[in-house]
Amino acid sequence: MTKKRITDLVLIIGGTFILAVSVEFFILPYNILSGGVAGIAVALEPFFHIDKTLLANVAVLSLLIAGWAVLGRDFARNTLISSLCYPLFTTILSRHPVDLTIDPLLASFYAGLLGGVGIGFVMRTGASTGGMDIPPLILHKITGIKVSTLVMITDALTVMLGILAYDLSAALLGLISVMASGFGINRVLEAGRGIKGKNVQIISDRWEELNEAIRKEINRGTTLFDCQGGYTGNARKMIVCVVSERQYTALTTLISSVDPQAFVIITDTSDMLGEGFTYSSPNI
Repeated sequence: MTKKRITDLVLIIGGTFILAVSVEFFILPYNILSGGVAGIAVALEPFFHIDKTLLANVAVLSLLIAGWAVLGRDFARNTLISSLCYPLFTTILSRHPVDLTIDPLLASFYAGLLGGVGIGFVMRTGASTGGMDIPPLILHKITGIKVSTLVMITDALTVMLGILAYDLSAALLGLISVMASGFGINRVLEAGRGIKGKNVQIISDRWEELNEAIRKEINRGTTLFDCQGGYTGNARKMIVCVVSERQYTALTTLISSVDPQAFVIITDTSDMLGEGFTYSSPNI
């Protein structure tokens, strides 16, 4: 087994365990109407009076089988480990409950945040936790409707079901968990994938001096573009330079010292890949 496969396996199992902790310690005890099978189990429990952990586990395994039948073997293979570990972890944790007495708002927030981190770890490997990801994918294959649209419909139906089972305040509380989950997923997926920084475009009559100063003092490469003033018609060079956030102040200070009249356009950037960012550089 290669190092990458071992790492992926650790991330899938670890992420699934974190998701199970979120479900058993926060979502189910506090009846939080979050997304996913746990939220569905919370919403359905008042109608069927079935143990929420059991209901969630049955839903996960049933959806895995449905996904295998409709979406194929490759999809099932990518979700198999997480889908099998999830009911195992939730069953173990349900037998060793932790008595947490916290505000429901905090419970909803940390339920979503932990769940999002767990899902994010699994998604980093290219796998899926299965569960409520599967129905939109199945419907997309059958109907051709966008997956994003079907996900929104699924979430809306979950919220409506929660309002019927409990009340509006419970559904609104669940939205906190959903938003926290999205934040957690994004943070994990973005971690280590790139470096945030600034894309700086500089138009200056002293572009040659500025270009040299950026290379020597900031230790950054630049790209030069031919441009022409729309009003004056004068031809000049535009300097484009991407810097990390900690180099940004030094660059703007340098520009002001060389040419206070320079026209500068600054935009935020992320996922900067390549030499000087994801490749090592001793002076950055």
